[in-house]
Amino acid sequence: MSSEFRHIIRLFGTDLDGTKPLKYGLIKVRGINQRFASVVINKANLSPTVRLGTLTDKEIKKIEEIILHPQENGVPSWLLNRQKDIIKGGDHHIIGSDLILVNKSDIDRLKRTRSYKGIRHQLGLKLRGQRTRTTGRRGGVVGVHRKRLMKQMKK
Repeated sequence: MSSEFRHIIRLFGTDLDGTKPLKYGLIKVRGINQRFASVVINKANLSPTVRLGTLTDKEIKKIEEIILHPQENGVPSWLLNRQKDIIKGGDHHIIGSDLILVNKSDIDRLKRTRSYKGIRHQLGLKLRGQRTRTTGRRGGVVGVHRKRLMKQMKK
């Protein structure tokens, strides 16, 4: 099967389009951006313009190995998305659905410790000093309609 063209490639829980170039196919995986994809392709000695569907099983395994263990394959630590991890320690690169879980656990930890960012997350407000008076008015209080309904309920 490795000698023929495959239209769908399964990589880290994501279906990738086999007709796309390797670089643009890899960035469809959550946690892999263009720069990281370029470094992975260079470390695997592949062309970024080759189509995903034409890769052999051996080449796909090599790409998976580099993405799973980037530091062992010569990827610099400043390129990883989880540096100086508080829980595990060290630098890691997290991909796929694990990235969603790790981000959620980080936000939950901030909420538990009642840090400024955690409180802002709980209140559904902006975290990084943006203005909130006029922008970002999604969700929140219903306002006048609710007061009218309350008056009608009392009558």
